Amino acid sequence: MMARIQRLFMPGMPLHVVQRGADRQICFFEPADFLWYLQQLQRHSHAQSCLLHAYVLMTNHVHLLLSAGSVLAVSRMMKALGQEYAHYINWRHHRSGPLWDGRYKSCVVQDETYLLVCQRYIELNPVRAGMVRYPGHYRWSSYRCNAEGCEDALIQPHPLYLNMSRSKGERQQAYAALFHEDEEAALQALRAASRGNAAVGSAEFVKKLQTRKA
Repeated sequence: MMARIQRLFMPGMPLHVVQRGADRQICFFEPADFLWYLQQLQRHSHAQSCLLHAYVLMTNHVHLLLSAGSVLAVSRMMKALGQEYAHYINWRHHRSGPLWDGRYKSCVVQDETYLLVCQRYIELNPVRAGMVRYPGHYRWSSYRCNAEGCEDALIQPHPLYLNMSRSKGERQQAYAALFHEDEEAALQALRAASRGNAAVGSAEFVKKLQTRKA
């Protein structure tokens, strides 16, 4: 069940964050741009104590799945990151004007039901876009960390991911196997919620959040 509500936040609850380029225009032009963004994402997420569980940088938008202790921490991180990256791109590529399509969008994710669905949704973006056939072939996402064990200083695994297995190798295999499952109904609800500042989860979960304001 999905409800369209004001921007919401619950401390420690996963948040799906989406930042799009203005008019869906390109905001990552070359590998150096992706690397610069990831470096600043690491710096600002650590500064604001935001725990990043998954990410993907597409050519014209960004998906993040994170947890934080306060909504101000997320807002400060995204504001600083967005402004610094826009200045960097305008300087490096001799351009002017806004880079981003306004403020970021966010969606509170009920972890018991939707966390791993959201994590896979994020990491499968390059496959759905036809950029690669296998998510591990895309360099700018967390898939190789979560599914293949590659080191990524950005990622702080969520407890639900860690609970898949005590063994790191078995956990990665179990996670990779989930990418073959068909969860179209859950994905549709997640996509709808992610278009605005909404929540995705059970009816009880959404009703509880409707009484809260960020």
